[in-house]
Amino acid sequence: MTRQEFEGIVQEALESMPEEIARYLEELVVVVEERATPGQMEGLDGDDPMDLYGLYEGVPLTERSLFESGIVPDRVTIFQAPLERDFRARTRLRREIQKTVAHEVAHHFGIDEDRLDELGLA
Repeated sequence: MTRQEFEGIVQEALESMPEEIARYLEELVVVVEERATPGQMEGLDGDDPMDLYGLYEGVPLTERSLFESGIVPDRVTIFQAPLERDFRARTRLRREIQKTVAHEVAHHFGIDEDRLDELGLA
């Protein structure tokens, strides 16, 4: 899949978010990269960037103070290579991209891994 096609699916996933959620995403930067960098892997459980589908970097909305608002935008990165490696069928890849976007956006709202697992997004 080309980067442009992949980014299009990520954009579709963002646009399909309910309005109650979408209005809080204006300051969230969402990008696609090939795979995680060593700096992005620091502090995570694994050490293989090919095991990471997405990453949220920022301060969740539930943990912000007035002083943190608007300083540096939070960032979600979706990693194309690991998703394409693990989900070769196009329909399954599309579904996993959408799931990964939802998972990382949920972190922006302060939802932890246990709750994401309960919601089927882990």
